[in-house]
Amino acid sequence: MKKGNYYVTTPIYYPSAKLHIGHTYTTVAADVLAKFKRFTGYDVVFLTGTDEHGEKIQEAALKNGKNPKEYVDEIVEDIKKIWNRMEISYDVFYRTMDEKHKKGVQKIFQKLYDQGDIYKSEYEGWYCTPCESFWTETQLKEEKGCPDCGRPAHLAKEEAYFFKLSKYQDRLIKYFEDHPEICFPESRKNEMINNFLKPGLEDLCVSRTSFDWGIPVPFDPKHVIYVWFDAVSNYITALGYGSDDDEQYKKFWPADVHIVGKEIVRFHTIIWPAMLMALGEPLPKMVYGHGWILFGADKMSKSKGNIVYPEPLIERYGIDALKYFLLREFTFGQDGNFTNRIFLSRFNSDLANDLGNLVSRTIAMVEKYNDGVVIKSNISESIDEDLKKVATEAADKVESAINKLQFHDGLEEIWKVIRRTNKYIDETAPWVLAKEEANKGRLDQVLYNLVDTIRIISILIKPFMEHTSDKIWKQLNLSLESMNWEEAKVFDKTPSELKVNKGEILFQRLEIDKEVEAIEKENEAYINATNKDVQKEEVQEVIEPKKEEITIDDFAKVELRTAKILKAEKHPKADKLYVLQLEVGKEQRQVVSGIAKHYTLEELVGKTVILVANLKPVKLRGVESQGMILAGADDDKLSLATLYSELPTGTLIS
Repeated sequence: MKKGNYYVTTPIYYPSAKLHIGHTYTTVAADVLAKFKRFTGYDVVFLTGTDEHGEKIQEAALKNGKNPKEYVDEIVEDIKKIWNRMEISYDVFYRTMDEKHKKGVQKIFQKLYDQGDIYKSEYEGWYCTPCESFWTETQLKEEKGCPDCGRPAHLAKEEAYFFKLSKYQDRLIKYFEDHPEICFPESRKNEMINNFLKPGLEDLCVSRTSFDWGIPVPFDPKHVIYVWFDAVSNYITALGYGSDDDEQYKKFWPADVHIVGKEIVRFHTIIWPAMLMALGEPLPKMVYGHGWILFGADKMSKSKGNIVYPEPLIERYGIDALKYFLLREFTFGQDGNFTNRIFLSRFNSDLANDLGNLVSRTIAMVEKYNDGVVIKSNISESIDEDLKKVATEAADKVESAINKLQFHDGLEEIWKVIRRTNKYIDETAPWVLAKEEANKGRLDQVLYNLVDTIRIISILIKPFMEHTSDKIWKQLNLSLESMNWEEAKVFDKTPSELKVNKGEILFQRLEIDKEVEAIEKENEAYINATNKDVQKEEVQEVIEPKKEEITIDDFAKVELRTAKILKAEKHPKADKLYVLQLEVGKEQRQVVSGIAKHYTLEELVGKTVILVANLKPVKLRGVESQGMILAGADDDKLSLATLYSELPTGTLIS
């Protein structure tokens, strides 16, 4: 019996570059959500695709000596191959070049024009080609940089059609207030309200005449429809909105969630809802703007040489390991740092040690002590009840976490079961029970409990790690057709007298140093193999404003020393400030630091930090601060600068 309908989308990707780990992050998350919803009884439509119009595509095609369609067709084919390699279970791959989309967008444009929500005028403003966005003078960063990407914008003037975005400002603010779930996480919602809605919305330029690679305005074909107006419409035109066959639209709209990167949240929570309001259509239930995957604290960029591609990792470690890492390591919604060493450490600790070793040694013990037969004896002890409770309560917690798109929390709940089961082995010590014939009944029940818990674990990991789940299920000699989410909530479902089969090792423990070297070589080889394409791709990176260059003499004036936090207290007059007592060699310093939002007092005590030791003392809200501790920040995330290995306090950093 179906529980209902569920519609999840990724953004439609701009096919101007090969996809790397950062791009696949969004799609992996949407894929797991779609698989989970199908597994738990929903009728799902999972939409992804490509946004194929605009000046940027036209320029890239010209540089490659091709027409835009030829250029885009090749890249789209590569994207589909990657999604196939990643085993992405999309239901619809939608291209804005499709005739169905073209007709739908033209109907939307015509309707809004006819009702007075689109009008013709002239635009003069600052335009960012990579972002396909116009900006006002006040919105620009230093040196005429785009607010979204930091790259230079140029002054443009042309005749254009405008959408009355300003008309919907008050309705949008009210909608945000009444439907806080429209934009997650909370920091993104606050950004939209405070940085865009409350300062005031300007009408939006929705057509261009300076290029022709786009959907023509139906009543004025020298204009093409602005790429973002065109792009976001895909979420409804893909379901048949504006066509003679709109059954899918009636069934699945509004979308349950649009999953997008944080850099395009504005288009999805302001422009897109305003368009839907103008059309008289329901708004999406949620837009979730996740963070970036960084590499060495930088956004991945070809110009920086820090791109990581998924194919070599999948080839070497399997798709399940990569998907697990992406959704386990990073808090969905925040930025996360990818390094090969972190990936391999997580592989060893979680997959090889925790999960793989649990399955391997359990089945090995059943084979050794019972010839591979699982026997339910019902000779139980009180310790069994805690294991059963942890195991059977996990499914609801996992489901709650996935529904909130907190995939890392869902996986942590599963790993709590795995860790508890490993602990149960140590507590019951089957190898000791096996020494006495009198303990045979108890040994049988312990082994049964272990196998049944592994059955539950294999169900819980199914949406995240399908191959691993199936391998475990087969080792338990259970029929894959019988796997059911609800049975993860019930213990004692493994048939007694079941004969298990020892299979291959799920995850072989790795030598990290050797693997890091191997990954780097394979990634480089992959880049070289596709170097012709990579060189032609347009470089997209965030350019941070540069500060004035300094000399070594300037740097020598700064005295940096290691310091240990001995005591941390709240500032008596400021909620955002902590008062820290630091040990700096034989000296003790007091520093006031604005890190209260990011660290608890308990987390700080004992931590070694880096102190600017020769900073002139100042009073902050009445409390003297004798220096400054170093930290890095990105959006709402802050991290104190610390050491790779311990040094005595007071050590000079140079």
